[in-house]
Amino acid sequence: MAILETRALEKHFGRIPAVNGIDLQSEDGELLAILGPSGSGKSTLMRMVAGLEEPSSGDILVNGRSIVGVPPKRRNVAMVFQSFALYPHMSVRENIRFPLVARKVPEAQQREKMEWVTRILAIENLLDRRPTRLSGGQMQRVALARALVRDPELFVFDEPLSSLDAQIRSQARGELRELHDRTQITTLYVTHDQLEALGLADRVAVIHEGRIHQLGTPRELYEDPGDLFVAGFIGDPPMNLLNLGDTILGARPEHLVPADGVAPEEIAIELDVEIEHLEFLGAEWLIYGAVRGGMPEHEERAPRVIGRYRQAEPPPFATGERRSFAVSTAHARYFDARSGERTPAPGVVAA
Repeated sequence: MAILETRALEKHFGRIPAVNGIDLQSEDGELLAILGPSGSGKSTLMRMVAGLEEPSSGDILVNGRSIVGVPPKRRNVAMVFQSFALYPHMSVRENIRFPLVARKVPEAQQREKMEWVTRILAIENLLDRRPTRLSGGQMQRVALARALVRDPELFVFDEPLSSLDAQIRSQARGELRELHDRTQITTLYVTHDQLEALGLADRVAVIHEGRIHQLGTPRELYEDPGDLFVAGFIGDPPMNLLNLGDTILGARPEHLVPADGVAPEEIAIELDVEIEHLEFLGAEWLIYGAVRGGMPEHEERAPRVIGRYRQAEPPPFATGERRSFAVSTAHARYFDARSGERTPAPGVVAA
């Protein structure tokens, strides 16, 4: 197991800062996700940890030892790519054994490692096949097996589920989490998919424009976003953000509820909403609406909001109706309109 740490890590391509002063430390044996949109710097960060890119400045440490300048083959970092990168002319058995043969591991140890890894990933019946005869999920398991036989200190995953069919991604997430819980290998998991990050990781680092905006557990990021970027990026649908002038009020869709269900003294904001669309998603409904009253009169276009009802029965209102909705003080989050940083509720002095 290992502790990964980056200190003031930077990577510039010409004048473009891809990674801009990242300080990050994993816990021993945790699954740490790096989550961000395309172009945010997450893949560049991953490549520097793996040794595929050298940092412009800063340091990368594993268990307190700097690995900057250490060749990838000597870092004991196992990578699993989006494409799986299996050798098509080799059988599954040969693909998995390849890193052991390259390191001249004795044959007795090779057999022992092969038996262990094929059993833990349930691929014993695939050993004589070529990669072209495997499904996406099977290729993922083989790629994991090839990485796992190396006994790595650190796993680095580069969006390993993005090429899988949607039907098997949920199962694959469960298998990845189960594998991590069994091996307890410190894992850096890079993804743009928040469902993967929130569903898999112990902690998530949200990255944008080369810097980390917030690091926390999935629940912390969802319930207490530290700035407007995290508030808008985490959650599907995202947090409702209402411009009140100097302050922006944020509320998750499930916290926008009929006003008659909230005690008057507990209401942070009450809105007159015109229902524009109802969307049925099986176990829940999404309510899309335009705010017609309750907001400061400073926006040309009526703000749009989304509500979520976790029930199979249709909500008790219809498209075209106007209803009063409210957000309680317990569920309201506030942000500075200029900086985007989280602020206390109006009238509350920060501790």
